[in-house]
Amino acid sequence: MEEMNFTPESKEPMLKKTMYVMIAVAVALAVALAYIWYQKSSLVNELNIEKDALTEQMIALQNDYAALSSDNEMINAQLDSSREEVSQLIERIKHTEATNRAMIRKYEQELGTLRSIMRNYIVQIDSLNTLNHQLTADAAAARKEAAETRRQSEELSKAVESLSDQVAAGSVLKGRAIRMDAYNASDKVTDRSSRVVRLMTTLSLVENELAPKGPVRVYIRVKDPDGILLTGDDQRPFNFNGEPMISSASREVDYQGKEVEMSIYLNGISDYVKGIYTVEAYTENNLLGSAELMLR
Repeated sequence: MEEMNFTPESKEPMLKKTMYVMIAVAVALAVALAYIWYQKSSLVNELNIEKDALTEQMIALQNDYAALSSDNEMINAQLDSSREEVSQLIERIKHTEATNRAMIRKYEQELGTLRSIMRNYIVQIDSLNTLNHQLTADAAAARKEAAETRRQSEELSKAVESLSDQVAAGSVLKGRAIRMDAYNASDKVTDRSSRVVRLMTTLSLVENELAPKGPVRVYIRVKDPDGILLTGDDQRPFNFNGEPMISSASREVDYQGKEVEMSIYLNGISDYVKGIYTVEAYTENNLLGSAELMLR
């Protein structure tokens, strides 16, 4: 058999062809890597923008809290606690990577809760200021009318009756910091509808020395995204200002005029769907407040 010999001239085209193929493969790999890097950089950039926006909102909320003040020592103490909570949350956000989506979403929920608490503070402060101004004006009028004629004495009696009505209004039990969380079978907080086995509503009964003391039952009414009332194992009827209603669950606590923190669980619901769930908390005389929970 005749032996085939490759001369340098015949090998050169093959080497060039091989080199061109390797160059093409290298270029293709470089383009692919550049595209992947660009996509990742874009996503990280978007997450950083989202984190920066959340940080700005928290700082704005911190400024709003700083602007609040009251003559009431109890409210001032609560404000100091909330301001510290906002400051700590800002620090946690700063030290959390933007790519940690779960923690960022948790911080967004805490931001919503702190905003709701601040609105409650504003209502309380406005109510106290209004009541203080009214009481001051009525007291001055009462002292002046006490030294006048019988007609003026009758007007004083009306003013005292008006004050009694205000005191009665001030004795109404109120709630604050109402929120609802979902738990999975491992008793951990979750926002996935498919994993929820129960809901927990937490709130505080506000300190009020004028409110009646003793056992107080708090009722919750939880509605699904379609507005349908969820009734669990502990459902029971109750009257709210004379109107019969059905609760999803309830709990009784011993209220002695001091602030009481409490949790109410809703069990026995077979399945949950995606969407916004709402909860309203009641006593038989007052709507304590409401909150929302997003399940996905």
